[in-house]
Amino acid sequence: MDSKHIKWTTLAFMAFSTVWGFGNVLNGFIYLNGIQVIFSWILMFALYFVPYALMVGELGSAFKESGGGVSSWILKTTGPKLAYYAGWTYWACHITYIASKSSGGLKALSWAVFRNAEAYDTFPTLAVQLITFCILILFCYIASRGLNPLKKMATLAGTSMFIMSILYIIMMFGARAINPASSFVTLDFSAKNLVPTFDWKYFTSLSILVFAVGGCEKISPYVNKVENPSKGFPRAMISLAIMVVICAILGTIAMGMMFDPTIINESKESFNSYNSNGSYWAFQRLGEYYHMGDSLMIIYALCNAVGQLSTLVISIDAPLRMLFDNEDAREFIPSKLLRQNDKGAYVNGIKMVAVLSGAIILVQSFVPGAATVLKQLTKLNSVCMPMRYLWVFAAYIALRKAEDRFKPEYRFVKNHNVAMFFGCWCFFVTAASCLLGVYDEDLFTMCLNIITPCVLTALGIILPILKKREDAAKA
Repeated sequence: MDSKHIKWTTLAFMAFSTVWGFGNVLNGFIYLNGIQVIFSWILMFALYFVPYALMVGELGSAFKESGGGVSSWILKTTGPKLAYYAGWTYWACHITYIASKSSGGLKALSWAVFRNAEAYDTFPTLAVQLITFCILILFCYIASRGLNPLKKMATLAGTSMFIMSILYIIMMFGARAINPASSFVTLDFSAKNLVPTFDWKYFTSLSILVFAVGGCEKISPYVNKVENPSKGFPRAMISLAIMVVICAILGTIAMGMMFDPTIINESKESFNSYNSNGSYWAFQRLGEYYHMGDSLMIIYALCNAVGQLSTLVISIDAPLRMLFDNEDAREFIPSKLLRQNDKGAYVNGIKMVAVLSGAIILVQSFVPGAATVLKQLTKLNSVCMPMRYLWVFAAYIALRKAEDRFKPEYRFVKNHNVAMFFGCWCFFVTAASCLLGVYDEDLFTMCLNIITPCVLTALGIILPILKKREDAAKA
C-alpha cells in the first residue's frame, strides 16, 4: 500500500473539522425557529450538500495538478477573464468576513472578561465600532509585516472549538442525569412542531444554512490522495454528510433542551441578543448544570477570541495572495495594487482591505446596539460568502460540457444529463438563497446586504478597465 495515500475515513474527519462548527447549530436554531430547523437540515444535506461535496471531488480529481483552487478550475474550463472574476469573488467575500471577525473577537474577549452579555451590549455602539476599527487596522499592519505567527494558533483554536462543539452535545445529553433538578425546556417532537411554515421569513433565512454547509472545496486537493478515489472519496463525503447531519440534529435537540424559541423570537431585541450571545449562554448554562460555574464558558470564549483574531490575520493575507499571486489574474489588476514591500506583503491590497472592511465597521457605528451589529454581520456573511460557491458549480457545469477534454479519475455520476441537472440545481439553490437572504425587516440591514455585494462587484469590474487603460498608456 502507498504510504502517501490516506484512508477515506481520515479524509471524512478532516473534512468534518473543516466544514462544521458550533456557530452553525446556533444560527440554524435561532433563524429557523428552534427544532423546526431539523427538517431543513435534512433537506439541505440530501438535496444540496451531498451533491455539492461529490461535485467538488470530481473537480479536484480532474484538475489535481492545479492545487484545487476554484480559480484554476474556472481557468481550465473557461478562460482567464472568468478565472479572475472567480478569484475576485473569493477575495471580495472575505471583506464582510473580516469585518465580522473583528467584531466577533471583541465580543469573545468581553465575555471572557465580564462573563455576561450586558457589558458588551450596553457599550455605546460608536465606541465599540471605533475599537473594532482599531483592531482591524492593527491586524492589517501585522499582515503587512509578513508576521503570521497566529496561523498555528488559528489551527489550534479551530481544533479546540471543534472539540468544544462535540463536548457540548455530549454534556448536554448527560445534563438531565447529572442535575435533574435544573430546569430544561420540554421538547415537542410532533409533526406540527417539526415541519416549518414555508413563508417568506423561512425562505429568506435559508442562506444561513447554505453558508453553514459551504466550503468543502477546501478539501479537493486530497481527492487523488485517497485510496481508490472512485470509491474512497464518495464514501468519505457521504460519511461527512452523515456526521454533519447527526451533529446538526443532536446539537439542535441539545440546544432545544436549553433555549425556548418563543423567547428568542418574542422581540427584535431578544432575537439580536441571542444571535450575539447564544453560544456563550449555552456554555454558561452547561457549566451551571455540571456545577462548574463559568469555567466552560470562559474556555469557549478564550478559544473563540484566539480563533477569531488569528483567523482575521489569515483572512486579510491569504485570499489577497491567492488572487494577486495568480499570473492569469494579474493581467486584470492595476500594477499599483500588486506592489509588495520587503516582507512580500501586498501593501496596497491590504490598504484596500482596510478601507472596505473598515467602511462596513464604521457605517455600523450608527446602529442602535452592539448586539444588532453582530446580527447584521451574520446575515451579511450569509448573503456574501455563498456567492463564491456559485463558481464551484459554474466550473462543474463547464467541466461536464467539455467531457471529451477532461478525464477525471473520479466522477460524481456517469450520466451527463444527471450531472448537468445537479450542477444547475446547486447553482440555482445558492443564487436563490443569496438573493432571498438580502431581505430583512430592518431597512438598514437590507441596505447593507444590497450595497455591499454591489460595491464589491463593481470594484471587481472596474479594476480590469483601469488595468487596460494603464497598459494603453504604456504602449
